[in-house]
Amino acid sequence: MVILDKPYVSDFLIDTINKFQLPVLENQFANEIKTIEKYLITDDEAIQKIVDQKELLYTNSENAIGWIGNNLKNSNLPQQIELFKNKEKFRNLITELYPDFYFKKVAFSELKNLNIESLPIPFVVKPNVGFFSMGVHIIENTNDWLDALTSLKIEMDTVKNIYPLQVMDATEFIIESYISGKEYAIDCYFNKEGKPVILIILEHQFSSGDDVSDRLYFTSTTIIKKLKDKVQVFLEKVNNLAGLTSFPLHIEIRIDNNTIIPIEGNPMRFGGWCTTPDLTYYAYGFNPYQYYFEQKVPDWNAIIKKSDGSIYSIIILNNATGYDADQIKSFDYDKLLSTFKNPLELRKIAYSKYPLFGFLFAKTTKQNRTELKNILVSDLTEFVLLNQY
Repeated sequence: MVILDKPYVSDFLIDTINKFQLPVLENQFANEIKTIEKYLITDDEAIQKIVDQKELLYTNSENAIGWIGNNLKNSNLPQQIELFKNKEKFRNLITELYPDFYFKKVAFSELKNLNIESLPIPFVVKPNVGFFSMGVHIIENTNDWLDALTSLKIEMDTVKNIYPLQVMDATEFIIESYISGKEYAIDCYFNKEGKPVILIILEHQFSSGDDVSDRLYFTSTTIIKKLKDKVQVFLEKVNNLAGLTSFPLHIEIRIDNNTIIPIEGNPMRFGGWCTTPDLTYYAYGFNPYQYYFEQKVPDWNAIIKKSDGSIYSIIILNNATGYDADQIKSFDYDKLLSTFKNPLELRKIAYSKYPLFGFLFAKTTKQNRTELKNILVSDLTEFVLLNQY
């Protein structure tokens, strides 16, 4: 069954619910989607399906964590979710795999009192319970730290009314060792026997060494072929400690000199805002929601064999313009689309409510990689028309 909640559900997920007649928890958000109303079930029915009938559960949004915690206390899910959502607990879970990795939880109110000379520079500071890259800062010197303290107050004030505390909590932060290497994002699930099944691997590309934004993720069969076996072994090691079964997960890692170190895991879902699972269908032709519910495993060898080598990307149009939403009159989506040779899907987001203009999925050949490089470094001001006062 599925729990749907804010901020976004894609047409692809809604079509999947209809095609496979998946039960959906009735809540305010789901009630607004008229095409799935015949599949809505009550709280009691949902609890019975998950706890008694052991039905598989998927959530499109971490906003559902609160309902799970309140209603599924007789299952392992609340504790398993907390293992990943709480970054300190996740680091404690995998300590035996990374005994030299430094991490420390600090109250937000105490950050200003820290002596960074006592910390292993470079380090990363971020919310202990967070979402996207909000509140994430790389610290390499005292100036970085002072800038971060100023920025964090503004950033946390900006997002405090957007997400519930189970998704974004600004009261506690974690300081941890900076992880070198290329960054990747993985959608996977652990099947009924606890074996990990990889559904997609994406490279998270940055514009510079101190960039922590989520602007660009891309996947290709080259990436899958190169990493799938070592990622499989890594996920097996993590689950030897976590003991997950029937559990979807979006996990981010860095790989440096063949060593995989996890950054964080996002429980009970694949990529947020219905991004990475929908891209999986564009890139590889299978439905990852269906594969999870039917416990199917992608035939990566066959997928790789028939690939034309294209790159499939998610471009997250975060508001990097430097202008507040109320200063912006409009965003020129047509102009944005004209800069890509093969855009696949554009999702416009209300930037007055969320700090982003939307998401763009694109297919790119190796010869057209410039379009990805350009959007990676853009602050998007070329697409914005400002209000005139």
